[in-house]
Amino acid sequence: MKLDGRRESTHVQDRRRMSGGKATGLGLGGIVIVAAITLLMGGDLGDVVRNVMGTSQGTVMTEQSDREFTAEEQALASFSKKILAGTEDVWTAYFQQLGLEYQSPTMVLYTGTTQSGCGTGSAAMGPFYCSADQCLYIDLSFFSSMKSQLGADGDFAYAYVIAHEVGHHVQHLLGTLGDAHQRMARMSKADANRVSVRIELQADFYAGVWAHHDHAMFGSIEAGDIDEAIRCASVIGDDYLQKKAQGYAVEESFTHGTAAQRKKWLNRGIQTGDIRQGDTFSIPESQL
Repeated sequence: MKLDGRRESTHVQDRRRMSGGKATGLGLGGIVIVAAITLLMGGDLGDVVRNVMGTSQGTVMTEQSDREFTAEEQALASFSKKILAGTEDVWTAYFQQLGLEYQSPTMVLYTGTTQSGCGTGSAAMGPFYCSADQCLYIDLSFFSSMKSQLGADGDFAYAYVIAHEVGHHVQHLLGTLGDAHQRMARMSKADANRVSVRIELQADFYAGVWAHHDHAMFGSIEAGDIDEAIRCASVIGDDYLQKKAQGYAVEESFTHGTAAQRKKWLNRGIQTGDIRQGDTFSIPESQL
């Protein structure tokens, strides 16, 4: 991506010098969820985690002022701030076209574990968005894990991950996320998983919409960038991850969508740049 001269967002909390103490109040349900998210490596289930965790007290944070960052870590932090700034520019303009006001989320950079409005955040969960505090949480080591464990690499692939989480924030602002989670709370686990898939695919689509307009504004996309993002979308599909982890896939447990679905909706967003083309909730499941 071409990011030279781009601004960095100021809507960032850097907690990388904070370490998490002993987690309290997780209970068995929280442990099961963390295990599931770890298996899928998908993240962004903040509100679902919050519903199960209930009143989890999270972790006790302690200061580590002597923490030194490598040049690579600092470069990733700067990159992430620039991508967040790009989402602010794109979605502010888009919301204005809709007659709405965009409110940026806060990006929280952390290491290991951290507290969120949705309970305890862990690096094992991958990046996630929490609508309770309107923050997206990311341990930058996730990008290294993407490369080493999944073979997904490249700056545009990393940008897609961030833009996907911001996509959940867009869903929150538009009321889509809250409505979907209310319905999920009244459903069986299998039916709730199907709704979760629709939530995640729309966030993929919104990530593509961002990419479309970011390129129109700044000429940011270079040759090979889209291939990087599409590759990333395919290797974080539920079917791919489950087969990689356990040798087979269980469709009713899917929460993010298949590799083919994730590629489809991300690419649709990139190609159309039209938020109206991303209604994943009203179409038949066969068309996802």
